[in-house]
Amino acid sequence: MLRKGYRYAIILLWKIMHLGNAITAHDEWKTAFRDAIASHETFDAATISADDCCELGQWLYGEGRRLFGKLPTHTHCVATHKRFHLEAGKVAEAINAKNFADADGMLAADTSFSKTSNALTAAILRLKKDAASSPGFISLIAKLSE
Repeated sequence: MLRKGYRYAIILLWKIMHLGNAITAHDEWKTAFRDAIASHETFDAATISADDCCELGQWLYGEGRRLFGKLPTHTHCVATHKRFHLEAGKVAEAINAKNFADADGMLAADTSFSKTSNALTAAILRLKKDAASSPGFISLIAKLSE
């Protein structure tokens, strides 16, 4: 049986290393939007616009903030994540209003949605790197290995 501290460190390391899953989840919105445009589905635009409803948002505002909230990259990631959800919400609203051509255009390269999506990927990767090398995390691992 692992000591409580080891178990916590392993869980923390797993969460940091799996921030890549958040990139995939947010990239999948583009596909979901394109599918909705083709099938004329609707979305809960209010929930999509909220940055604290997805798994990444809950982590950023919860344990991520507690552990890494002092890192500038955490602050940047939170702000970028918020902007992403606002842009995604605009796409959802256009789809819901049956403005399918506008919504499709919002998904094109070099649009606010596309630029924010790319910025979020970069912000998550920077946070992942900084979190894994943060003094608090390194000291926790060192302490547990004594």
